[in-house]
Formats: sequence, structure tokens, C-alpha cells
Amino acid sequence: MTQAWFRFYAELNRFVSPALRQRSFERRCAQDASVKHMVEALGVPHTEVALILANGDPVDFSYRLREQDHVSVYPRFARLRGDSQSPASLQPHGLPLFVADAHLGRLARDLRMLGFDVLYRNDFADDEIVRIVVEEQRIVLTRDRDLLMRKPIVRGCYLYATGSDAQLSEVMERYDLAGQIRPLSRCLKCNGVLEPVAKNVVEHHLPVRSSACQQHFQRCTACCQVYWDGAHVARMRRRIAALLATMRPGGAVT
Repeated sequence: MTQAWFRFYAELNRFVSPALRQRSFERRCAQDASVKHMVEALGVPHTEVALILANGDPVDFSYRLREQDHVSVYPRFARLRGDSQSPASLQPHGLPLFVADAHLGRLARDLRMLGFDVLYRNDFADDEIVRIVVEEQRIVLTRDRDLLMRKPIVRGCYLYATGSDAQLSEVMERYDLAGQIRPLSRCLKCNGVLEPVAKNVVEHHLPVRSSACQQHFQRCTACCQVYWDGAHVARMRRRIAALLATMRPGGAVT
């Protein structure tokens, strides 16, 4: 067995037991245990860890713990105090393609409203989410830390917030999405891409009042849902403008 010291910083303390928060503590580890194994054994999903220092030096998840190592574990960060440049994050980069678990329907809809590719069903099982992640290299959005600890999941995001607006801001900031939005370009219902469609093509599907007063229409390429600039679209545009007004350069939320 190996004895090592651990300390978790900032929001990662939410995952560890209250007695271990905001302090260094000693733990017995299996011989040749990886730091990733111990971090998750202590309750912290690997997807939430951006930096690990062992005795002051950056290490990756495969690092094997040694006797009396001092391990510091950090979430996503801007810069370490005293450093002119932070070490590279342990979290891999990739396209902002998402899959939201069954409890995040409002967040999935909001991200689609901004033009992001988000798969969602209210009956998604964890095994199906894992399959989608592996096959399509998507980012898991969830409040289930056990799901994020599944070995095949490489990219994931634990939502600390519970309110829908706060969750949306959290994802926008974490993945620096402010400069990538394409408002009202995806179907809110099925995630399909919207494309312009002539009024005479869809007129027979529209309420009489909408058909008379609207001239510009879009249709989902997947489910054929038709959209037009009604009062609901005006409300969404106001919400999008309010959200963007809170974003600082670089995607951070004020």
C-alpha cells in the first residue's frame, strides 16, 4: 500500500465528503494506483479536473502514486497564482457537440435555440448516452456524477447550477460558446437543421392567421416542423440578446 496526500480546490470540494473539504488529507492507496483512480474514488469525476499537481509538478491521469506524494487537484482555471502561464488542461478539446441526460430538457432546448447540436430524449438511459458519446464524440451534460465516471466518457460537464438560465450560462462559459452561436438555426423539437422554405410550400400546414401575416418561414430538414417569426420568436430573440449582454470577451458570464 501507498500513503499519499490530497487536496481539492474550488468547486471540486462539492464532490468530496464535508470533512475533507478545503484541506489536505492523507489516504491509503493501492500499490501502483493511478491518480485518476484515486481522484474518482474520492468522489470527483475526471471530466471536472483540469489540472493535477504531484509535488508541485503537473501530471496526467495515468500518473502512478508514490509514497507520501502531495497531490493538488484543480477544476477549470484561468491561471495559477504566481505563474505567467498555466499548464495545459487535462480536458480534451473538440467540437461543441452535446448529449443531455434525461433531466435537462430545458437546457437542451435553450442550447438548440442558440444553434448548438444537442441530442436529447426524456427517456435516455445511461448506457445509451455512453454509446452515443463513444460513437459521436459528444460532450455529456448532466448532474449525475456517476455517469461522468463511466470509463468511456472522455468529455463531460457536470452542471453545478439547478436553474435553467444559470445552467445555460454555465455551459456557454465553460466551452466559450458566445462567438459560435447561430440563433434559431436548429429545430427546438428534434435538433434538426432549419432551412428557408417558400410560403406556398408550407402554407397548407399553417394556422390561417399566421399564413395571412407572415412571409418568411423555415422548415426542419429532419422532422419538417415549420417555424415563422411569431410572438414566440420575438420573445426568444429578446432572451438571446439578454444572455449575450451578460457575456464578457472570452465567453465568461458577468
